[in-house]
Formats: sequence, structure tokens, C-alpha cells
Amino acid sequence: MLAWGPIFLTLRLALVVCCVLILIGMPLASWLSFTTWRWKFLIESVVALPLVLPPTVLGFYILVALGSQSPIGRWYRMLSGHGLPFTFAGLAIASVIYSLPFMVQPMTAAFGQIDRNLIDASSILGASRLRTFFRIVLPLSLSGVVTGIVLSFAHTLGEFGVVLMVGGNIPGATETISIAIYDNVQALNYAAANRMALLLLAFSFITLSLTYALNRRVWDVWPLHR
Repeated sequence: MLAWGPIFLTLRLALVVCCVLILIGMPLASWLSFTTWRWKFLIESVVALPLVLPPTVLGFYILVALGSQSPIGRWYRMLSGHGLPFTFAGLAIASVIYSLPFMVQPMTAAFGQIDRNLIDASSILGASRLRTFFRIVLPLSLSGVVTGIVLSFAHTLGEFGVVLMVGGNIPGATETISIAIYDNVQALNYAAANRMALLLLAFSFITLSLTYALNRRVWDVWPLHR
């Protein structure tokens, strides 16, 4: 039988991470797309760091940043009475940082392809930047937004290194499906590990298939006939 606890906890984590990343990633992607600041490549590099850093390195520095000796850790302990490491909240913060480029980069690419004349015309007609974003920018870049959301969700489901470093392996609190698979392999329980791995594989395949299907262009498959 499948161990549903890690599965439900992983789905909950992925949903929380996606919601937070939408709130953070969409404004950041919009700024990166439209700003003319010459040093914006520094911000782009910081956002992309999780793509190249080993998960254990990233997890270690997040663990230090959230630890009891850090300003963030002390502030959180003062408010809540307990620390951030090895809790669901700490796990969510680490996952947000780790999955940030998967949300921001597809959105940035989609926003950057929008015709600036449309944005200028909206501004000339008196629309605010916020109204222009929701009425013009967002509808025209919906495929990039959907891609960012789906990839972030799927990436969070399969996290291992960062999850292990920051969350540990506490059943019911921080034990995700990837950690459960690892534990089953360590215990030589290959049948249980295989069931969980197949579930994760199937979900990832379906997620990517839906993403590619949503982003298809008819003229990429069938030539136009006149």
C-alpha cells in the first residue's frame, strides 16, 4: 500500500510554494522584462542560482540563514516560540527559493515577447500600469505564466537535497515523497519505493504533457492552407 502521508504533505507543500511564487515571481518577472536598469543581470543571476548550485549547498546556506543564530531565525522564534529549521514553514521557504527560477524565467520570457507598442498605447490612453498589466500583458503571456506555475509545482514535488537539509525527515511534518522513497530504498523496501516512484513519474509526465499541449501552436503542427 502507498504511504499517503508523505504524498499529501508533498502536495500541500507544492500548493503553498506555487501560491507564494505567484505573488513573488510575477512582479519580479514583470520588472525584469520591462526595466532598463543596466545592472539587472545581477538580479537575474541571483534568481538563476538555484539552477546551478548543488541542492546541498543551497540547502546548507538556507539552513544557516533560517537558523537560531540568524536575524530571521531569532525574529521567527520570538514570534512563534520555535525555530524555522525542520518545520513545514522552513521547508516552504526553502522550496520557494529553490523553485524561484522555474516560476520567474518562463514568465520573464513571455512578458519580454509582448509588443511594446501595445503597452505604450495603453499608457497613452490613460490606463495605469496595473490595469495595463492585467488587461494586456497577462492575457498575452498566459502560456508563460501557466508554464511557470506547472514547472514550479512539478519541481517542488521532486525536491530532495534542499528538503533533506532544511526539513530533515520528520513524519507528518517534513517527510516528503522523495524522502519517503529514499527511506524505503535504504530499508531495502524496493516495492514501496517503486510504487511511490511510479506515482511521481506518472504525475511528472502528465504535468509536462499538459504543459506542452497548452503551449502548442496550431501552425507549428499543420501548415496553413489558403
